[in-house]
Amino acid sequence: MIMLNCIIKNKIFFKLKLLLGILLYFFYVFSFSNELIDKKLNVVWISCEDMGPILGAYGVDEISTPNIDKLASEGIKYTNAYSTVGVCAPSRFSIITGMYPARLGAHNMRSGNFYTYRNPDSLTFKQNKGVLDKSGKNVPEYEVVTPNNIKAFTEYLRNDNYYCINNNKCDYQFNSPFTAWDEVSGTASFTNKPNNMPFFYVKNLMVTHESRIWLRKDEPITVDKNNLNIPAYYPDIPEVRNDIAIKYSNIEEMDRQVGEIINDLKQNDLLDSTIIFFWSDHGGSLLRQKRAVGNSGLNVPLIIRFPDGYRSGETDDRIVSLMDLGPTTMSLLGIKPPLFLDGKPFLGKYNSKPRTYAFGSADRFDESTDMQRSVIDGRYVYIKNFMPQLPLIYKNKYREQIPMNKKIIELNKNNKLVGDSKYIFMQTKEEEELYDLNNDPYEINNLADNPNYSNKLIELRNALTNWQIDINDKGFINETELIEQFWPNNEQPLTMPVEIIVSDDIVSLHCGTDGASIGYQLDSQIGSKKWNLYNKPFQILPNQKLATRAIKIGFKVSKITFK
Repeated sequence: MIMLNCIIKNKIFFKLKLLLGILLYFFYVFSFSNELIDKKLNVVWISCEDMGPILGAYGVDEISTPNIDKLASEGIKYTNAYSTVGVCAPSRFSIITGMYPARLGAHNMRSGNFYTYRNPDSLTFKQNKGVLDKSGKNVPEYEVVTPNNIKAFTEYLRNDNYYCINNNKCDYQFNSPFTAWDEVSGTASFTNKPNNMPFFYVKNLMVTHESRIWLRKDEPITVDKNNLNIPAYYPDIPEVRNDIAIKYSNIEEMDRQVGEIINDLKQNDLLDSTIIFFWSDHGGSLLRQKRAVGNSGLNVPLIIRFPDGYRSGETDDRIVSLMDLGPTTMSLLGIKPPLFLDGKPFLGKYNSKPRTYAFGSADRFDESTDMQRSVIDGRYVYIKNFMPQLPLIYKNKYREQIPMNKKIIELNKNNKLVGDSKYIFMQTKEEEELYDLNNDPYEINNLADNPNYSNKLIELRNALTNWQIDINDKGFINETELIEQFWPNNEQPLTMPVEIIVSDDIVSLHCGTDGASIGYQLDSQIGSKKWNLYNKPFQILPNQKLATRAIKIGFKVSKITFK
């Protein structure tokens, strides 16, 4: 009886202790969320290009990345973060809008030359860029037109009095609206922001981009070529080792640049009031990585560091999509993200339940098209090939500037590839692919026909089908038909001019184009690049000058209206 009482007491004590622990945890999270809102913390995004989780913090010991590793040791490291597309422009569309590219017709790479912000008054579009859609029709340059409720998520931050700065890449499948940023240029810096405003700063590091493998071929190689883990889908030849060594050296240089950003924050006494995000826009830069719809093309590093050590050193294996980054930033700053967004916050006040799957798409990439869709659950990758008659490795002039890519393609053409390195050169594809990343990290053993995996195959097949139905996947529509929907008769729609209404020195601004954002300038601002974002009526002095204009994503900017 005494022993039974002791057992009962111990169980009660354990339950009370567990309950107390849970309450303390939620109290901490709630307090942390409120503290973020009260303090108006700054947020810095450090984005890099074309890189899977090839970092010391992710267990890659052939490379030295001390600055990012330190960031991971002081923050949260996510192991199952994915882009929506394995190439930059559609991926960045999903990041700036919080929406799947295939839902809104932004899935083809790319619509036009919008790498950086362009003056909207001098935009021109090529009518023939040597690209055909699936029906064989010419694809001109165009801007994707989004539904009326879709904004650049930074406008929600600007509405909450955040100073938003982009240095320097946009590439959103539309020209960045002039209302999206307070500053966007190659020299933009958080040091320029007004003293009384918190800031959101994006620094885009280009050194790991695919193109830097040939553009930086004469730079010093800082890793040991002989100590490299060569993916199984490549032959182990000198050209492969050399270009992977260049790629890794570029990553080490990128790490040095990350260190400079962190040091700048320290020197400006901002590190202790800033949340830092580090991420890549999609997976790796090499053959069967960039543009791929499986894990090699979509899995990215993601690290988030908080100024007070919140969850310091933790590894989080929840599934995260890059289109969640904007809503998560809003949530951390106490701003409620719109519920209609595909992107969902995974931290902060409005934290949502974890995703079950990450979905990816692949369509036209430059001059070639091959429609694929994928779903990843963290371990298994399912790929549906909608054009199985085509080879997996298609012609792409841009990537063939990488010497190893050109060499491997040549070896395959001469039938000199064997084993796993021959796998990615299948001349036709199976309609379905299934890979177990735990046992096959390089995705070279297709399990789709293996009866031992039939339940997983059916689960992921159904998940993908349901997702495509849910988003009304635009990949089934020819691109020229999409362009006609965006721009009827191939003519870009025009945003209507802003109407200025003044009553008792209170100014109201209205635009007749649904979904348009309005910017305005006062007095000495007029004629500059700086536009205030209009969100509510404001007071104006009797002799004060006013200029205003509007923009809807994908439309021509309105003419300027003056008062």
